[in-house]
Amino acid sequence: MAKNFSIEEVAKHTASNDCWVIIHGNVYDLTNFLSEHPGGKKILLKNAGIDATEKFDSFHNASVLTKMGSAFLIGKIGSDDSPSTVETDEVEDVNPLMVGQHSFGDMVPYSDPMWYQDWYSPYYNETHRAVRKAVREFVDKEVTPFCHEWDEAKQLPRELYLKAAKAGILGACVGQVDDPSLMKYPMPGGVKYEEFDSFHRLITMDELSRCASGGVTWGLIGGLGIGLGPIVHFASKELQERVIPGCLDGTKNICLAITEPSGGSDVANLSTEAKDMGDHFLVNGEKKWITNGVFADFFTVAVRTGKPGFGGISFLLIERSMPGVTTRQMNCSGVWSSGTSFVIFEDVKVPKSHVIGKVDKGFKYIMQNFNPERIGCVIQANRFARICIEESITYGNKRETFGKKLIDHPVIRNKLANMIRKVEATHAWLEALVYQSTQMDPNLQAIRLGGPIALCKAQASRTFEYCAREAAQIFGGLAYTRGGQGEKVERLYREVRAYSIPGGSEEIMLDLGVRQSIKVGQFMGAKM
Repeated sequence: MAKNFSIEEVAKHTASNDCWVIIHGNVYDLTNFLSEHPGGKKILLKNAGIDATEKFDSFHNASVLTKMGSAFLIGKIGSDDSPSTVETDEVEDVNPLMVGQHSFGDMVPYSDPMWYQDWYSPYYNETHRAVRKAVREFVDKEVTPFCHEWDEAKQLPRELYLKAAKAGILGACVGQVDDPSLMKYPMPGGVKYEEFDSFHRLITMDELSRCASGGVTWGLIGGLGIGLGPIVHFASKELQERVIPGCLDGTKNICLAITEPSGGSDVANLSTEAKDMGDHFLVNGEKKWITNGVFADFFTVAVRTGKPGFGGISFLLIERSMPGVTTRQMNCSGVWSSGTSFVIFEDVKVPKSHVIGKVDKGFKYIMQNFNPERIGCVIQANRFARICIEESITYGNKRETFGKKLIDHPVIRNKLANMIRKVEATHAWLEALVYQSTQMDPNLQAIRLGGPIALCKAQASRTFEYCAREAAQIFGGLAYTRGGQGEKVERLYREVRAYSIPGGSEEIMLDLGVRQSIKVGQFMGAKM
């Protein structure tokens, strides 16, 4: 049990061999930390014995206390005596601006979607609020404080997958499984599986992305979200039983292997060959930029089984245990902990039972997999852009230049205004598209929603890029330094390209969006 101290008692501990400080009402004994403090021990001694909250917040990321604080925490300021309850006739103050729509979070303007901040919305109910609360608690405790550490290590701990599985997050980030008995753990927030919809998934991915690390989100659910989809929707019951349980209980990993060194978006011309050998396929080829490939147990692989072009592509499930499969980590500018890799197949014998769906029909499966992948990119990119707003507003309210806070400079408010309008517009479009996916026949979605989702992905990645740059300018030198107060902004600035290129580059998305929309319009009788 934490011990209670008075301010006067803490004030007695100001020496190099007896150094206490108060931060956010808690008392920390930093005596054994003085020599390890990156800023030197004198600054700690200067604030010894007093409330150093303001000074701490000015120079540190809040996650420092989450990760290290418990080792030095010895108590809190206050009395053991509980205050007596006094009955009064006073009416409780009610904020006249509130409309009663369940505000949630810190209420920093635009730091969360509008429905979090006491706004009306037609999309959400109590089950969505339950998922939101559960995932936020998990991410705040188990993920965000450690992102910098995992990013620098370029890997995630195995325990994270197990914890995320038990919290229901892994299961929440994939499409509906025909046989729920394959899932070991329930959905987050106690929501029944049959009630779990696309908005629950949006919330789960959005809240997970609050960790401000593409490396962590991709490392945890990147390969899972796009690699397991073809298994869930097109694979045999035998393959589903072989793959789904382990991937959703955190003991196994899967990835999607489509992109090759010779081309990315030109999927129809992939060259990895699967030669029919009678009772098996013999696979030879190389894949590149494969998310989670470094540690994946299963590979959902696009291969050429037939003629050139989109008509000769198939999907195979290849396992790491099969002889001839090797992987090698790639050094990329961002998403370091996601396990991006080269994957090489050399005379890999793949049983015919490992064909996903039908032979030579793989291109269709790839196309149907693109929409959920791109929606996932939109969710993550726009939350990252929103984090840039939140970090900038928070920092702008405590950083002073030329005699006033940053937030009081019109040029800073102008930057924030342009960031906000882009993020809110993108999020509104995202919600509209997700709503369509809850109403529209799945077979129609690939056609009707393909164009708008492609355009929204380009919108999201360009919004992210804009906000990351503006936030970096607001943070100045702190955004040029790994770790510390500008940790999130610095990391996100490096990761922008991971959203503007993978899943379909901006240029391809913009062209595809217009072409597909025109074709759909013509088919529906548009007069052009």
